Amino acid sequence: LRSTAKNHAFTTIVTSPDQYDDVKACIEANGGTTLSLRKKCAARAFSLSAAYDSAIASWFTKELGEESPVVTRVYKPEFPLKYGCNPQQKPARILSLLNTNLPFTVLNGTPGYINLLDAANAWLLVKELREATGLAAASSFKHVSPAGAAVAVPLKDVECAAYEVTPEAAAKLTPSALAYLRARNADPMCSFGDYAAVSDIVDEDTAMILKKEVSDGIVAPGYTPEALAILKSKKGGKFIVLEAKADFVPDSVEYREVYGMTFSQKRNDVVITKEHMTKKVVTKGGVDALPDAAVRDMIVASICVKYTQSNSVGFAKDGMMVGVGAGQQSRVDCVKLAGRKVSTWYLRQHPKVLGLKFKQGVKRQDRVNARVRYIEGDFTDEERTRWEAQFDTIPEPLTTSEKEEFMAKATGVTISSDAFFPFRDSIDHASKVGVSFVAQPGGSVQDPQVTTCCDDYGMVMSMTGVRLFHH
Repeated sequence: LRSTAKNHAFTTIVTSPDQYDDVKACIEANGGTTLSLRKKCAARAFSLSAAYDSAIASWFTKELGEESPVVTRVYKPEFPLKYGCNPQQKPARILSLLNTNLPFTVLNGTPGYINLLDAANAWLLVKELREATGLAAASSFKHVSPAGAAVAVPLKDVECAAYEVTPEAAAKLTPSALAYLRARNADPMCSFGDYAAVSDIVDEDTAMILKKEVSDGIVAPGYTPEALAILKSKKGGKFIVLEAKADFVPDSVEYREVYGMTFSQKRNDVVITKEHMTKKVVTKGGVDALPDAAVRDMIVASICVKYTQSNSVGFAKDGMMVGVGAGQQSRVDCVKLAGRKVSTWYLRQHPKVLGLKFKQGVKRQDRVNARVRYIEGDFTDEERTRWEAQFDTIPEPLTTSEKEEFMAKATGVTISSDAFFPFRDSIDHASKVGVSFVAQPGGSVQDPQVTTCCDDYGMVMSMTGVRLFHH
């Protein structure tokens, strides 16, 4: 192979039957092979011989571990991308490690660079939620962090009203559909244009929920024929549908190239379980003060922050995230950001919000956005005019005192942090949005102060011992 490829100026090396048609066409058109074709064939031959050598070198690399003098990784181009993170970042493409498969099969649409990053993180999140809780799970991702995530827990009537689904329809939802409905409604403003993931086979119920939402794509382990037909028709046939391969096992060590440096690390393959939440409960009452529902929510929130850009905290209630704070330099700022989302989630259930009378024809997402702005209430004059035009009757304001009175009833919320709380200020702020349960790694010199703070508010706190930074 090598010697013939080296002589490509005069000889043509053919290494695969899939090259026959090109070689035949070239000979028929030109009376022989061209130098351009011979170069392509030579490159293919060198790649084949390099693949053979790399397979041997990779085997020795794994055998020797850190003692290996070199690390050999050879990639096979799979398909081009329109561009990378931004339109100016061309060329861009997806490659697989030689002799391995990609983790997904594209069933519909053309995924982009960020779509695939979302899909990878979203799929791992729901896969781990399913394994940890035994419940169908779903997530809603934007820019490589979850806007929402949930497991299949039945809806209360007031949630049905807030999510625009009747109690009768909600009772008939399949577990997958119920999980995605919850995930999407954690923060429906941020979930606009999301990338969805579902842990179980996507059925027609789930597809019908996705059909009415603005979304870019979905990843799941499979689809019923009816569901796939619905999803393929979405966005004029451009909706991205990926099927996760059940037998895909990633390497234990992952690599990343940044500015001429190649980073390697063991994958963060820690499996979050009930034991992490119950082995070290440091507040008054101990593990006996921790109900099963709180343990479930601790697991949901902790797995969610595992796949959220750090620093991160997440709030959960009733099996769903109700506030995610991602990518802040200060932990208390994460808590404030996510806490604002928790307040908005709660206040969407306020009678005055549920009672808003929209004009006929106002779109679903516009109704979502209008409710959030009604709760926030900080309109400019121009914005207020446009906002009021969506209603048959202009709503009375939702006052600060009405919001405070409603939020004072909030309780049973869980907060999980991807790293320890360095001060009690995060707990102080969390107390304002109904937090009753806390999960965090611990390990700070301030742990005693934070524990005392939790006791002051009657919160139950678990030290998981597992940091979950994600970058």
